[in-house]
Amino acid sequence: MVKIEAIAVDVDGTITESKGDLTFKSLKGTTTKPTTTQNNLSKNRLLYIVYQFLIAWPLVIVATLFTAIFTIICFPWKNGVAPHTIQVMWSRSILWLLLVPIKVTGTENINPKQSYVFVANHQSFLDVFAVYGWLPNYFKWLMKKELRKVPFVGTACKVAGHIFVDRSNPRAALQSVELVKKELVDGISTVIYPEGTRTKTGEMGRFKQGAFKIAMDLNLPVVPLSLGGFFEAMPSGRAYVNPGSRVTLHIGKPIDLSQFSDINEAMVAVRDKVQEGLVNS
Repeated sequence: MVKIEAIAVDVDGTITESKGDLTFKSLKGTTTKPTTTQNNLSKNRLLYIVYQFLIAWPLVIVATLFTAIFTIICFPWKNGVAPHTIQVMWSRSILWLLLVPIKVTGTENINPKQSYVFVANHQSFLDVFAVYGWLPNYFKWLMKKELRKVPFVGTACKVAGHIFVDRSNPRAALQSVELVKKELVDGISTVIYPEGTRTKTGEMGRFKQGAFKIAMDLNLPVVPLSLGGFFEAMPSGRAYVNPGSRVTLHIGKPIDLSQFSDINEAMVAVRDKVQEGLVNS
């Protein structure tokens, strides 16, 4: 048996010694012990993190490989419908496996058969699954070129027709924008993160012009997507999801950019709508 002795110095300079169970003294000199609720929360947090690494993330990897291989094999012969359905199921399963509940609002604002330019704030690695899993429209991602190097996933994205962007090369980025324009027909939409990268602080960054140029050139409405709670759930650089996380996706009303005098005014207005959706969701 290990005997614990603790010595504490009060604010007034007196020394208190405790033998046996370790106790805690507040600055006012009162002695408190961790409550049963606090102990249970600590245990639940630990169990959840262990569950993630031993069960959830291995299943996520298996599901991702299966979905990627299925997409590579089936996409060319199924016009993208069957693989897209599998990809939606895959995205939803990720949040289910990680025990992250999601609240989706605003689906009544859009027509699933119409082409849009969706713009969303980018809080976390996880928000990709929310958009892919719960946005009712068939769409193409505009994604960073580094994802092309991910085994199986990169090939699956290429086969599915998603567009890779070289963010370090303005000319190459412009070519990618032109490719996106060719895809936006017959009800196919695109989803773009106008910030260009995930937030490091939880605050929404400045929007870039690419998505708005596409919308203006093709005379397509822009739909703001507000993704909330994802930064708190899994901020950039974190290897696990914080226990008790809850996330939201709000789909705003389509915005006709022709009402604005220039692209900068349009960007500010859409960004405000994304922020408004975060507040109200």
